[in-house]
Amino acid sequence: MGLSVCTLVRNREGHLGQLVEGLRRSARQPDELIVVDMSDTPVTIDDAPFPIWIDRFETTGLPLAEARNRAAHIARQTHLVFLDVDCIPMSACLDRLDDTLAADDALLCADIRYLGPEDARGDWREADLLKTGTRHPVRDFPMSGTRRETNPGLFWSLAFAIRAGTFEALGGFDEGFRGYGAEDTDFGFRANAAGLPLVFVGGAIACHQHHESFDPPVQHLADIVANASLFYKRWGCWPMEGWLTSFADMGLVDWTGDRLGLLRMPTVDEIAASRLARSGDTQRNVRKDHGALAIVGKT
Repeated sequence: MGLSVCTLVRNREGHLGQLVEGLRRSARQPDELIVVDMSDTPVTIDDAPFPIWIDRFETTGLPLAEARNRAAHIARQTHLVFLDVDCIPMSACLDRLDDTLAADDALLCADIRYLGPEDARGDWREADLLKTGTRHPVRDFPMSGTRRETNPGLFWSLAFAIRAGTFEALGGFDEGFRGYGAEDTDFGFRANAAGLPLVFVGGAIACHQHHESFDPPVQHLADIVANASLFYKRWGCWPMEGWLTSFADMGLVDWTGDRLGLLRMPTVDEIAASRLARSGDTQRNVRKDHGALAIVGKT
C-alpha cells in the first residue's frame, strides 16, 4: 500500500518549502507529493527523494473543495494524507497515519501544534518545534494510540488522512461549497452519516506555521455566508457559529434562527481591525478556528 501526500498552495511558497522539508525528514516518506498550485506565480520546489507532481490550477479566490478533489484525483496511492501548506509534518506523523489507515478504514485527524511568529523561519529542529508549539485548546488528542471522536464537527482538513477508495466512495468534498468555509465540516458530517469513524491519532503531529490571519475572517465573508446557508439547509445546524456571531455583532449579517443574510461588505477599517499581525497574539491565532466548529444537533 502506497501513501500520497496532497497539499494546496496559493502564494505561500515559503510555507510549502518547509512542508517539503518535513516530508524529507519523515521516518516514512511519501510515495509521492501532489501539489495543487493556485498561486499568482507558479511555485518551484527543490528536488526531493520522492516524486512531486504539481497541478497548475489557475483560479480566483480559494476553491478549496475543488482543489482538494483535484489532488485526490491525481494521487495514485491507496492512502491519502492531506496537509495544508502551512503544516510541517513531524518525523513520525506519516508513519502513524499510514499504520492506522492500514488497520482501520476511518477518517483520521493529525495533532496540530501552533508555532509562534519566529518559529521555522529557516532551519529548524523538531525538538524545538515540539517544545514551543501550542496544542489546540478544544481538540483533545491522546499522547499515543488513537481516540474515537463522536462529534463530526471537530473534523479538520488542516491535516487528515483517509483511504483513497473511501474518499472516492464519499464523493470527495462537495464542490457546491464555493470558496472558503464549511466544505470540510460538511465532509466530516457526510463521513459520519456514512458510518465512517472519526479518529484522532496520537503521535501524528504536524506543526502549523504562523502567518497573518483574520479574526473573524472578514475577507471571506461572502463565501462563508453562502456556504453556511448551504450547510444549514442540508444538516439543520449552523457551522462556523463563532464567526457568524462576530459578523452579526459587526452588523455585516442578519442571523436569526434559521435565517442568514448578508447585509453589507466590511469596510477597509473593519478588515484592518480584524487582521492578526504576524507578530501578534499567538494564542488568539490558535483560537481563531473555533468559529469553524459545528455541533451535531445544535441549532
